[in-house]
Order: sequence, then C-alpha cells, then structure tokens
Amino acid sequence: MRTRSVLSVPGGNTRMIEKALASAADVVMLDLEDATAPAQKNAARQVVIESLLHGDWQGKPRTFRCNGLDTQWMYRDIVEVLQGTECGVDRIVVPKAADVADVRAIVVLVRQIELEFGRTTPTELDIQIETASAVVHCEAIAAADSRVAAITFGPGDFAASAGYPLAGIGLADRWDDAYPGSRWHYPMSRISIAAHAAGIDAIDGPFAAFRDLDGLRTSAMNARALGFDGKWCIHPDQIVVVNDVFTPSDEEIEHARQVLRAYREATEMGVGAIAIGTEMIDAANLRMARRTLISAGEPDDLAGPEGP
Repeated sequence: MRTRSVLSVPGGNTRMIEKALASAADVVMLDLEDATAPAQKNAARQVVIESLLHGDWQGKPRTFRCNGLDTQWMYRDIVEVLQGTECGVDRIVVPKAADVADVRAIVVLVRQIELEFGRTTPTELDIQIETASAVVHCEAIAAADSRVAAITFGPGDFAASAGYPLAGIGLADRWDDAYPGSRWHYPMSRISIAAHAAGIDAIDGPFAAFRDLDGLRTSAMNARALGFDGKWCIHPDQIVVVNDVFTPSDEEIEHARQVLRAYREATEMGVGAIAIGTEMIDAANLRMARRTLISAGEPDDLAGPEGP
C-alpha cells in the first residue's frame, strides 16, 4: 500500500469526509482525536462507523484514529468502531503510544474483537511517535507486532513532551535559526531508521500552514531526504505537493531502469560492477534502484525474479 499522503479529516464531519474520500490522498484518516472536540467524541464515533460502512473509499484503506491511551475515550473508540463495522477497518492510527506495552495493549484488544467477528486478516496499526518516551523506544515499537505497518512522527506533541519551543506544527521559527542545523534531525532520523529496520513505513507529521505550499514542499523534501515514505496532510490542497515529493521523478525512475538493465548485463557477463557514464554500478545501486521503482509503483522485472 502506498502511503505518500495521509489526509486527516475530522471524524464527525460527514461533508468533509466525503470530500476527502474523493481526493487523491493515498490514505484518508477519520480523526477521533485532536480534530474532534471532547463534547463531540461520542457523536463523531457514530459518524466514523457510518462512513466506514457506507462511504465510497475507492480502494483506499479504511482508516481511523482513536484517542490516546491516556484518555477515557480510547477503548470505546476501538471497541465501538470495530464492532459497529464488524471489523471492517483496515488500519487504526494510535496516538501517544509511549512504549511496547502500549502497543501490545492495543493488539490484545483488537485481536479479541477480530475473534468475535471471525476476521482473519489482521487489522493494521499505525503508531504515532509523539513523545520523548516514544522516540526512546521507537525501535521496539516499530518491531512490537506484525500488525504495526507504520510509525508516524507527531512533531507538535513531541515538541511539548521534549521541551522544544515551537511556534506552530511543522513551521520554521526563530528557534530553528538559533540552532546550527535541523533540530528535528535526531527524532526524525531515529524514527525513519527504526521503521525501515522493521520493514514498515515511516510517515512524517503535518505542516500547519496549509496555504504555504512552498513551505510544505520544503518540509516534505526534508522528510523524504531522511527516508520517510510519506507525510500527513491537513488540507486537500496539500495532497498534490506531498504526492509529488514522495513519488520518484521521471529522471529518478529512468535512472533506476538504467541501473537494473546495466546490472543485468554485468551479471550476464560475469562482472560484479559496471559503469553508467561516470557512475560505477554495483549491488548496492541495484537495491537503491529497486526501491525507487517500488516507490513509483512500478514492477521490478528488468532484473528478473531473483537478484542479490
């Protein structure tokens, strides 16, 4: 499943949900947490159930975000939504998981409901890494269970947890100028590496200034440079930019094809490395090229079914 863009939409707003489902976002997440006011939690839960059952998802994974494990709403979100849809949910986004124990608690609850309804395909989990504790434990969280399909950086809550001064989520401010380098480099690098070590997706958090598409592009490119697979969107206008950044360019795709062809020719000749122009190509280049084609949604058939 491609997760270049994850569009967050308030779980209680039917009109916005319908618009989101018709968008080009790879994933639409019905949000019962921050986008839903406390007094509206119960009503929004019913809207989420109806939207999961009857919305036109157009092949997108049926996804919602529950409330945090530190709230009184989380267990009812999971129990009522899964029971109300007869386990018709593909992915649950779990905020504020602090460690492996939190993930396993969710897994136990979800598994019990799946047994009740006879669901055999495990419901996936996307675990948000948005506290200092979660960053410290992100490697274990990413590998906590086979249901964990992604980990997502939550910069706003992380900043509050870790004591980072922050003017707005994803926005540059005077504190960025005060620090010689990117002050987000450590948590983002660690999250990305943890995700790829576990074979799951790394998703970057939102960029709050939804009208600033140039700023969004810069933020998304920084995330992709650190190995992230996609980014949250909080407005439909952000989707085009995010999808573009996290889709390999035509030049990248053509270069990947050239690498695969060159390596196949080198293998047939019994040579371990070959040059494309002034660039030496070896098995490491092959692996990078294959990842580029996977990111572009293209089949990897130029080098045959096997490979190093």
